[in-house]
Amino acid sequence: MYLTMNRFRVRIGSEETFETIWKGRETRLPEVPGFIAFHLFKGPEREDYRLYASHTTWQSEADFLAWTKSEAFRQAHAGAGGSRDIYLGPPELEVFESVQSIE
Repeated sequence: MYLTMNRFRVRIGSEETFETIWKGRETRLPEVPGFIAFHLFKGPEREDYRLYASHTTWQSEADFLAWTKSEAFRQAHAGAGGSRDIYLGPPELEVFESVQSIE
């Protein structure tokens, strides 16, 4: 299993806008080979931002990389830069490969 996580620092007062953007996005993830799940988490509030994290789980790194090169990825991220003013900097991508799983 492969996990990708983007951390977003959203300016205080822009949380509702951020959540509305994400909830309103058209996603094709369930149709993408190797996709398992997506979650958007709201984290702690800091002095000047609220932390959010999006997580996607994939069957493999190859499945994730194939998605990042797909038309579905381009469509999902079209216009992503249009709301830059709600963020304190770009998202931070982190990726993880599973070394143990207990289900």
